[in-house]
Amino acid sequence: MADLRLALYQPDIPGNTGTILRLAACLGFAVDIIEPAGFDISDRNLKRAGMDYLAAAALTRHVNWERFEEWRAATGRRLILATTKASQRYTDFAFRPDDILLFGRESAGVPDHVHERADGRVLIPMVEGQRSINLAVSAAMITGEAMRQTVWS
Repeated sequence: MADLRLALYQPDIPGNTGTILRLAACLGFAVDIIEPAGFDISDRNLKRAGMDYLAAAALTRHVNWERFEEWRAATGRRLILATTKASQRYTDFAFRPDDILLFGRESAGVPDHVHERADGRVLIPMVEGQRSINLAVSAAMITGEAMRQTVWS
């Protein structure tokens, strides 16, 4: 199992979360959900997207941002935020094996106080005029690059 972690800040869409949990189970990284989520964690759409992989996923739920930050501070891990407001491409960023990759809400990203806590910010370059890539796809792209640099190299 990789020491890399992926954190979801108050996710809105259960299907995306289930897909990310399935990805995590298959690739061996852990997922942190920073609540409150915009859906019941037992939602059937989450289960359908995650299929039978959910039981194999290493999932930690944090009751809120403050508790997540307390836990993170105790672990000494860097927080790397995926955001359209970043200037550095994710493929140009030097990931570490114990980074936490943070992804915001599908509907709103993360608030400024969360943005300010990030140790690094990365973006996926997109065609001019497009707003955003699906959260699960973005998570797969960035996590794949981080694992290529730190786990599979």
